[in-house]
Amino acid sequence: MTFNWLDITTTALGLAYIILEWRASWVMWIVGIAMQLLGIALYYQKGLYADCGMEFYYLAISVYGLILWTKHLSKTQKPVPRPITHIPARMIAYWTLALAAMWGAIYCILAFLTDSTVPVADSFTTALSIVGIWALARKYVEQWLIWIAVDAVTCVLYFYKDIPFKASLYGLYVVIAIAGYLRWRRLAVAQ
Repeated sequence: MTFNWLDITTTALGLAYIILEWRASWVMWIVGIAMQLLGIALYYQKGLYADCGMEFYYLAISVYGLILWTKHLSKTQKPVPRPITHIPARMIAYWTLALAAMWGAIYCILAFLTDSTVPVADSFTTALSIVGIWALARKYVEQWLIWIAVDAVTCVLYFYKDIPFKASLYGLYVVIAIAGYLRWRRLAVAQ
């Protein structure tokens, strides 16, 4: 096992991010931007090319999420929180098809155009993360269910790829995602 400063730093930022997400705080987007910038270097270094590419998408969606979550400012210049809602049922079929198409396309790129040793898992977590981060930006309760699946697979993948701190973080993410789902479900009802 090796100790990589990028692994440790992105793990610390990731822990702050998930806690802020659990609290439904807009500050998570700022922490996420820093984490993603460092994540690009880490994943490229470890040959997780889909994860590396995904960080660029995360950067863009983090800016989008920050704007969406803070676009209405009160007179005190504090962001007015966006309400937590559910994914509209009409969108589930579209996003399932989009997920399958993205997974297949990313798999083909990794399997045939790179030296990736884990194209199935890397493409799966990447495609599902694209859907998950979009659902988070829209502040949908069900984004937590997506992250439970992503985090469980990613935990195993990162231990396999010798990224132990991030792998442990993703194990913790599974637990936090379950708690987050239960909390956000209650918050959605309360709103």
